[in-house]
Amino acid sequence: MARAINKTGRSDVKTEHFTKMIRHTMECPAWKALGSTPQALYPWLKLEWRGIDVNNNGKIQLSGRQAADRLGVTLITASRAFHELQAKGFLVITRPARLGISGEASSPYYELTELALPGAGKDGPRKLYLQWQPGRDFTVHKSMANNPTGKNGKKKPCHQNYDGSVIISMTERKTAS
Repeated sequence: MARAINKTGRSDVKTEHFTKMIRHTMECPAWKALGSTPQALYPWLKLEWRGIDVNNNGKIQLSGRQAADRLGVTLITASRAFHELQAKGFLVITRPARLGISGEASSPYYELTELALPGAGKDGPRKLYLQWQPGRDFTVHKSMANNPTGKNGKKKPCHQNYDGSVIISMTERKTAS
């Protein structure tokens, strides 16, 4: 069966997207110290990498909700898996999660240290997990809670927490005479 070839010389047939798991990575002490949930999450993160030609490493996005859905676990369990991958050196946050001005949230950007960053040149991948030692975890960067004081327990409105430029005004209350 002949393949359909387009102008660029590539096949027009969409092939299945796959990722490669390296035995050397999976046999290192950091990988063995991971729980089963972070080990299951890692291939999902690696599937978000678009290959050497595109190389979106450092801008890989997978939200906690997406991870929880793909793994069949709760959001808390998925976020713990992200934290554990950071602690063992497999994952680094390059841009934290944020809530934009228009109210649209954006999940964090991740770097998989197993893969080289774009423009890394001869430096290659950092492979921080090879430097991990038991009891010496890497720093874990956690996302800020949108409501840090708890459910409906805000002590101050958000604009007072972050902006000094908001003018607070009150109208006088009229009493019935």
